[in-house]
Amino acid sequence: MTSNESIHDAHAKWLRRRWFLQECGVGLGGIAASSLLMGEPASASPSPGAATDPLAPRAPHFAPKAKRVIYIFQAGAPSHLDMFDYKPELAKRNGQLPPADLLKGYRAAFINPNSALLGPKFSFSKHGKCGMELSEVLPHTAKIADDICLIRSMQTDAVNHAPAQIMMNTGSQQFGRPSFGAWTLYGLGSESKDLPGFVVLTSAKGTSGGASNYGCGFLPTVYGGIPLRNAGDPVLFLSNPKGIDQETQRASLDAMQQLNQLAHQQFGDPEVEARIQSYELAYRLQTSAPELMDLQSESAATLERYGIKDTSKANFARNCLLARRLIERGVRFVQLFHEAWDQHGGLTAGVKQNSLETDQASAALVQDLKDRGLLEDTIVIWGGEFGRTPMVQGGNDGRDHHNRSFSMWLAGGGIKPGCVYGTTDELGFNVAENPVHVHDLNATLLHLLGFDHTKLIYRFQGRDYRLTDVHGTVVNGILA
Repeated sequence: MTSNESIHDAHAKWLRRRWFLQECGVGLGGIAASSLLMGEPASASPSPGAATDPLAPRAPHFAPKAKRVIYIFQAGAPSHLDMFDYKPELAKRNGQLPPADLLKGYRAAFINPNSALLGPKFSFSKHGKCGMELSEVLPHTAKIADDICLIRSMQTDAVNHAPAQIMMNTGSQQFGRPSFGAWTLYGLGSESKDLPGFVVLTSAKGTSGGASNYGCGFLPTVYGGIPLRNAGDPVLFLSNPKGIDQETQRASLDAMQQLNQLAHQQFGDPEVEARIQSYELAYRLQTSAPELMDLQSESAATLERYGIKDTSKANFARNCLLARRLIERGVRFVQLFHEAWDQHGGLTAGVKQNSLETDQASAALVQDLKDRGLLEDTIVIWGGEFGRTPMVQGGNDGRDHHNRSFSMWLAGGGIKPGCVYGTTDELGFNVAENPVHVHDLNATLLHLLGFDHTKLIYRFQGRDYRLTDVHGTVVNGILA
């Protein structure tokens, strides 16, 4: 500092912005590089081309049992007590108050926990060589009893639909986390060039959890689920507007791709890659999507097996058949949503109707995959966000939400067939043996896909995230 400079002037000289950028360029470069590397997949070694194609197929941590997933999400919470988990003692105590010690510390979503017990509404019988006990409303599922694994000891943390659905699909009750489908696509990439790697099909009404159930969260947008519509164009604005032919569209896409490539080279933003992929995929979808949705090529026997009478009518059965067609075309993850199971009242009629709409097609999908040699490396999952209470709601024909115990079934992809895993107490209230938390289920599903769930991570805002958060144990008892 010279005699003519003040202390303030000296500080100003060394703290000028231009000086900082000029002298600390190497440090800033390191920060930028570190930031870009934070978003790189930590799951597996990318195959050639993965640097420019975020959906290129990738190898998992170890040899997988399954390569793809069909997730049949029965939103609204099917009543396990009336479909999968028969309780003679509950039938015997119908109309009585539950034991006081059972309700200690228990809080129901809506009802007074001290409501009368409600016995099963349907009869049960044993099926298959495994002797799986199922409700009379599931005659078609009964036929595939030896092909499925029924888990009767599921547990979750949430007690209301939206947070419970989001937790089942993302491992967290909070919005903004990647879904199981997005994690799968992030880890494995897609084998389909002409269809999205993660496809969503919806029947009945939309889910309480909305797009968070199949979103990408903080993962790059390219890994999120793509809903296909049941009427008109499968994807909005798929058809060219009047006056635009294929040549004009291709020229426009090529120009936009060049600009996007320049932007990606300059900034390295993964969202630019997602934009490039979305434009190209939309172009290819103009041919592949109409062919996919046209079921005229399916045999009469296949349509009858699924219970499809009108191939143009949108319903759950049609979505099940589309799920098979999608995985045949290389789609990695297909998720079906059917929200119709929230029977706080009208339980008997509701369960009957919902089962009529879903039982045949669900079983047909498993059998169809098996006949085509696809089931052995495809995981099929059937279940909702929680179960229903042994106590009554809505007079004498309804049940409240229940997160302490519920049932799901799985098939294929390394799952032990003809298996019943876990038990509940004599009233179906608490898990009595082999509890399976949502995190445990997700850890097991990732294991079947070839991943150590503790190592399939993504760094976001300075923290490593995973589908199972800091929880989850592989359930070896359901593995083949």
